[in-house]
Amino acid sequence: SVLPSVGTVSKHALKKGKKIKLEKKDYLLIPYPFIAFLVGLIDGDGYIQITRTTKGFIAIKLTICLSLEDISTLEYIHSVLKLGKITIYRDYRNPICKLTINKTDLQEVIFPLLIHHGIFFLTNNRRAQFDLAMFIFKNDLKLFEKIPDKEIPTFFKLPKTALDYLNLAFFNNWLVGFTNAEGSFFIKNNNDGCFQLKQKVHVHLFEAFKLLFNTKRNISIEKGEFMQFSLSSKTDIQKVINFFSFSGFHPLIGLKFIQYLKWLTNLHDSNRYKILNFPGSLTLKSPSPIPVLFFDKQKE
Repeated sequence: SVLPSVGTVSKHALKKGKKIKLEKKDYLLIPYPFIAFLVGLIDGDGYIQITRTTKGFIAIKLTICLSLEDISTLEYIHSVLKLGKITIYRDYRNPICKLTINKTDLQEVIFPLLIHHGIFFLTNNRRAQFDLAMFIFKNDLKLFEKIPDKEIPTFFKLPKTALDYLNLAFFNNWLVGFTNAEGSFFIKNNNDGCFQLKQKVHVHLFEAFKLLFNTKRNISIEKGEFMQFSLSSKTDIQKVINFFSFSGFHPLIGLKFIQYLKWLTNLHDSNRYKILNFPGSLTLKSPSPIPVLFFDKQKE
């Protein structure tokens, strides 16, 4: 069958889920780069929540949580997937928005898509959440107390070396999504341009970043818990521009896209970086927050 469901989905859940706007076969038309980008974004700004209901059952959902100012990112993802619900929370000191995808849609669409394409999460927390959810689905567990205390088997095996990470077919588009969540483009006080990635310690993954950008820059570790990868030399900054502007991968979106364009403008206007090769037309005054019609163009 097309995109076989993961585990058993109740008829009642399927009836409720008929709001899905695409047929299963149509989900295979979603571009591979988008799926890889989405997984990278979830690795940074998402989570798979597994909780106990008041009656002792297992509740599972996937959530992407962003600043309310970045709601266009969630709207873009929702427009491609045609599933999930966007909710706005204004009661926080800093208002946020969430895209939530329910258990049925995970079993019917999202997880089957990941399995079909062989795309998987690369950060430790997200991998653990995915593996537990898969274990629950595969074993048709209903009650929270039935979740075992033992180690849960891994569904996708992680690469063993930095080079193995780099050779993953989805790695480049994953990195764009991960950058959308965990990356920064900024100008230091000394006017150096900087590209930075920060995440919990994951040695092979960060060494893969060094290989990708072909740099000898050291990776710093903060408080033994977080790793930081930074580039600022003219040679390295050109590699960053080449990756995000000239390589044909899924584009940055939302606020990160705007941040990147403003960064390019500042670099272009600086004495140090103005000789670099920039995109031919920088429409920086009113940048689109999302890559318009990316999904439709790919389908054609």
